[in-house]
Amino acid sequence: MTSDFTTTQGHGLASDIIGVWWLLAREDRTASGERRIDPALGAEPIGMLTYAPEHFAAQFMKRDRSGGGAADSAIQGENNTGAVGGYDAYFGTYQVIEASGGVLHRLAGALTAANVGIEVLRKLRVKDNRLEIQLETTTPEGEAITRTLTWERIG
Repeated sequence: MTSDFTTTQGHGLASDIIGVWWLLAREDRTASGERRIDPALGAEPIGMLTYAPEHFAAQFMKRDRSGGGAADSAIQGENNTGAVGGYDAYFGTYQVIEASGGVLHRLAGALTAANVGIEVLRKLRVKDNRLEIQLETTTPEGEAITRTLTWERIG
């Protein structure tokens, strides 16, 4: 991960993440800093994320789903879920690791059947009304990338 993720609002990460979040930005970068565009969700997907005590739900959608093509099948990187038709959704439980800013998500349900039951690790940081999530994953071709998602609290 590229940043220190131990800083939160001061209450602890487990309480700081509770709420409803709107996706502002989602960027994939290689180790050398080159940007990669996710073919399944595009350069500027929209999304909504909800954290309740011990449970979460996430939805992502490609802004323009009219093109079809590669987005029609589940495209998935390592430590990640797969979108279908420009859409991805999943929900489940989570466990916060306060010392490192890590959050382990366990998927109880997902749009892609192969994702049900998987665990994915994310780094989270809350500052003001912004949530930053970072994860190590790969492009569909297997290239290592760091994905950074920036969210704004809406509820």
